[in-house]
Amino acid sequence: MITAEQRSMNKMPYFTGYGEDDRKTARPASAAVAGIIGNNGNTGNKLSEGEGPVEETIEETVGQPFVEAPRMTCRDVNVWYGDKQSIMDVNIDIGKNQVLAMIGPSGCGKSTFLRCLNRMNDTIPVCRVTGDIILDKLNIYDKHIDVVPLRAQVGMVFQKPNPFPKSIYDNIAYGPKIHGLVNNRTELDEVVEYSLTKAGLWDEVKDRLDQPGTGLSGGQQQRLCIARAIAVRPEIILMDEPCSALDPIATATVEDLIDELREQYTIVIVTHNMQQAARVSQRTAYFHLGRLIEVGITDQLFTNPGHRLTEDYITGRFG
Repeated sequence: MITAEQRSMNKMPYFTGYGEDDRKTARPASAAVAGIIGNNGNTGNKLSEGEGPVEETIEETVGQPFVEAPRMTCRDVNVWYGDKQSIMDVNIDIGKNQVLAMIGPSGCGKSTFLRCLNRMNDTIPVCRVTGDIILDKLNIYDKHIDVVPLRAQVGMVFQKPNPFPKSIYDNIAYGPKIHGLVNNRTELDEVVEYSLTKAGLWDEVKDRLDQPGTGLSGGQQQRLCIARAIAVRPEIILMDEPCSALDPIATATVEDLIDELREQYTIVIVTHNMQQAARVSQRTAYFHLGRLIEVGITDQLFTNPGHRLTEDYITGRFG
């Protein structure tokens, strides 16, 4: 569970101004993230003057991009939009029952890469993806792969809540019905209750399941979308800035939910909020201009980054 002390860091201004020695003035931002990490027992590893990253080039990813027994592996992934290359030679493993946070400046390619993981980029005619993304020993970009069951296995929660214009019940029931996951109404009722319970929404809506999902609050709608993804029995859940449109209270609820869901699911989340990445993830990947710069254990990456670009970003020198 994410503590109130950790979440209170969200109230701190990350960084606003720079003097001549912007390395010194950037320290408060780094310390803000380090303070969050410190609650996990790593307060002694903060960035200090004279210490820090030594890698300056961006040809190879630094850190720990690979893990033992990964749930999904990505090798030499490249993405083009027409003639423009958006993702360049990304290699990374996604660990089982972990939250992987992907951070980086706007336009760095993190959301594009996220959409590669369940072939959502297929919906963009000018988009072309090369490389291997392996799930269950199969390359998901093999021409024989059916994307419909793939997207059930690798679910997606988008930046803006997008409930169907249906009842709360039918929002959850739609996926299991079209995928043939239930045989009768009793089983469907069980799936709806289970999914809403896992999303922390059942107690709030159990007496109004016939009402429109669009009538819920923003935070409730986002949890409804998470429940909808859970209903089709995914193994991996992708989240593209799921809290960016939510207020702080709803954000806290979704973050607690993410922390609980990782016990059963592998989660990949894109976020611009570095404090959020520090709170909810076990591993963090930093993207810059289409390249994967660094991957590491979250507390290590935020307190002792291995690349200059990573440090510059987390300390607020650009972003």
